[in-house]
Order: sequence, then C-alpha cells, then structure tokens
Amino acid sequence: MSELAEKVQQDLVEAIDNDDLVLPTLPEVALQIRKAAEDPEISVSDLSKVIGRDTALSARLIKVVNSPLLRAAQEVTDLHTAITRLGINYSSNLAIGLVMEQIFNARSEVVEQKMRDVWRSSLEIAGVSYALCRRHTQLKPDQAALGGLVHQIGVLPILTYAEDHNELLSDAVSLTHVIEQIHPLLGEKLLRVWEFPERLVQLPLLYQNFERDSASIDYVDVVQVASLYCNKDSDHPFARIDPLSVPAFRKLRIDPENKQLCADLEESRTMFY
Repeated sequence: MSELAEKVQQDLVEAIDNDDLVLPTLPEVALQIRKAAEDPEISVSDLSKVIGRDTALSARLIKVVNSPLLRAAQEVTDLHTAITRLGINYSSNLAIGLVMEQIFNARSEVVEQKMRDVWRSSLEIAGVSYALCRRHTQLKPDQAALGGLVHQIGVLPILTYAEDHNELLSDAVSLTHVIEQIHPLLGEKLLRVWEFPERLVQLPLLYQNFERDSASIDYVDVVQVASLYCNKDSDHPFARIDPLSVPAFRKLRIDPENKQLCADLEESRTMFY
C-alpha cells in the first residue's frame, strides 16, 4: 500500500471512529416513503401521492413494472397501477433504493464520473439480484434489489473526501486502494445511521468474502453471485474468481452454462436503468 493510501485510510478510519466524518443523509423523499410505508393502514393512493412528488422516481417505477421480468399483458402507464402491481412494500423498497441516485453528485468531473460508474454497477447488480432472488430463493426480491443498490454505498464518502484532497484524487492507484479497503466499513456505518434492516446493514462488510458459507441462503449470497455475474469478462478482480468455488453459487444451484438463465440475467441487468 502506498504511503498516501495508508495515510488517507488512517485519517478516514479515525474520522469514522470519532464520528467526525460527514456522512451523506438519506434523501428527504426516501424518508417520506419509509415513514408512509411504516403505516399499516396506508393505501396505494396515499403512497402514490408520496412517491408522485418525485416525477423522475415515478417514471422509474413505472419502467420497472414494464420491464421484461415483470411485464404483464397490458402496459402500465400510471404510478397507481404500478404500485398496485408491485405491492406497497415492494414499491417502497424499490423507490427508496432508486432514489439513492440523488446522493451521487459531485463538484468535479473526475469524481462525478467515478460516482456514475459506481451507481451504474449498483443498478446492474440490483437487477441481477432481483432476478436471482425471484427464481432461486424464497427471499424477497425487493430486498435483494435494495441490497444491490446499497452494497457499494460506502464508496460515496471516500469520493467526497477525495474531492477535498487533490493529492488523493490525482493518484488513481491510491484512490482505488483506499476505496477497496474502506468502503465496506463506511457502507456498514452509513446503512446503520440510515436505520436500514440488519440483514442489509451487513452487506457491504460481507459481500466480498467469497469463502463465506452461511447456514441458509441470504441476501449476501444473492448479491455476491450477482456481483460475480456482472463483473465476469471484465478487468475487475471478481472476474478472476471461479464461481464454482464460491459457496453462495452452490447454494443457489445455478448452472453458469445454462444459456436461458444467462439470457434472463443479461436482460435483468438493465431493469433498473
């Protein structure tokens, strides 16, 4: 590890321990959606009003409902029908996940591009997690998608920190190293501060441990397999991992040679775009 990477890592870990690091806050609309969804009496119309305040988000949810994975005989064109089709919990979780995009904004072009890359990768992994969860587990696909959308969220505070520290921004190798080392720790802290459920809070810390073998299939397993799938044939370190050696892969009983499965997963990569 370079001297710079080591120093930055030390600074960041210290800032985390002392609660000095300014962490991004959950977008206001996400808080409103969560509050609305916690009301057991909430109706589809009420939730539509809350989500409908954000037109871009409404359009995204309608698009998701019309994606190949969920498409019904008739195209859905309005938010009320989309929420009816998905259900209140599903709609809320997906909306909270998709609205995260609002946090991915930067002052400099370099950081902006890096944030876009992280978000795009998270969207793809979320789509594949959704499809895997639906076909190969009894878990909730909306939770798997939300996990995919937030598992790399710890990269954000590091990139924000880098914007104020030019020496880190101009040293791509050190920046990559710091991100790899610290984003799991920051991600876990961030999701805890945002009061996400424990099963998702653990994701950033655990998804890179490909030797992990849980007693039963969980959301970490799903996001791991989705990450491996989305990074295959790339120059990402995950592309060098043999999927068949990963316990999560075996638990989901996936055949990487199955052409139909690969076609379905390929399609699901873009369902949240």
